Amino acid sequence: MADNVIVTGGAGYIGSHTCKVLAALGFEPITYDNLSRGHEWAVRWGPLEVGELGDANRLTEVLRRYRPVAVLHFAGLAYVGESVANPESYYVNNVAGSLSLLRAMLAHEVRHLVFSSSCSIYGESENQPIDETTPAQPVNPYAEGKWMVERILRDYERAYGLRSVSLRYFNAAGADPDAEIGEDHDPESHLIPRAILTAIGDLDCIDVYGVDYDTRDGTAVRDYIHVDDLARAHTAALGHLLGGRDGDTVNLGTGRGHSVREVVKAVERVSGRRVPIRETARRPGDPSVLIADPTRAREIFGWTPEFVDLDAIVATAWRWHRSRPTSRT
Repeated sequence: MADNVIVTGGAGYIGSHTCKVLAALGFEPITYDNLSRGHEWAVRWGPLEVGELGDANRLTEVLRRYRPVAVLHFAGLAYVGESVANPESYYVNNVAGSLSLLRAMLAHEVRHLVFSSSCSIYGESENQPIDETTPAQPVNPYAEGKWMVERILRDYERAYGLRSVSLRYFNAAGADPDAEIGEDHDPESHLIPRAILTAIGDLDCIDVYGVDYDTRDGTAVRDYIHVDDLARAHTAALGHLLGGRDGDTVNLGTGRGHSVREVVKAVERVSGRRVPIRETARRPGDPSVLIADPTRAREIFGWTPEFVDLDAIVATAWRWHRSRPTSRT
């Protein structure tokens, strides 16, 4: 009989891809999601349980029914600008919601958690590439919330023996190589899908925020990591915990940086279509360069990214968007 794993936010972008990998490894992923940002159609591997993180009775019901060996925690709001405009919703959902989940886990003797954290906790770091010793300097409520939960998890491990791995990943990108699931946000704020939607014709142009950075072409540079590689890293972290090893904090990235202009050019190469751009001012708080040092993930999990070529990452996203009925010919 397969071991059950609760996946909070399993109807979302990264959570749904991780459910597919879990199922392939012989686990039974149980998605726990309120469907406010996720999609029911993305829950294709294992059952869906609709509920809020703050609903203690619903969490208790689900944990009692499935008796999971672990929880993979993706559920959370994830728009930086929205967090600045409405910080209360982010602290209630992302921090208080996580506390509610931890309380329920302890009550049902579930003591393994993989937490979806973020490189945003590093803020405007001058260290490049960024390793895990880089000081946290969160500059918005979204990042603050991720950093708070990481610290809470460390305290819970010391006090209650709840072991966890926090995965700080850089820019998630791409789609399922089989094009069964992919990235679908409303509104869509991520660069690669916006460039693809522009190539398809669903958007008139793509905004480039800042062309005066101290980079090779003046636009911001980011480390794009394929969503399938992220999913594999979460299952590797799960295996790490189930193998009796201690909790940890780990960066996930490729160690390679690509500028905004380079991403747009990659979409043009893959699609064979022009992607018009509109140059505009920098967004406050956007660092010029964010690149991961993924050494620790290799050392403790044996994990390395399989998708390191930008065109290959973009190609999976292109196939996903072109396969959708909303895409134009």
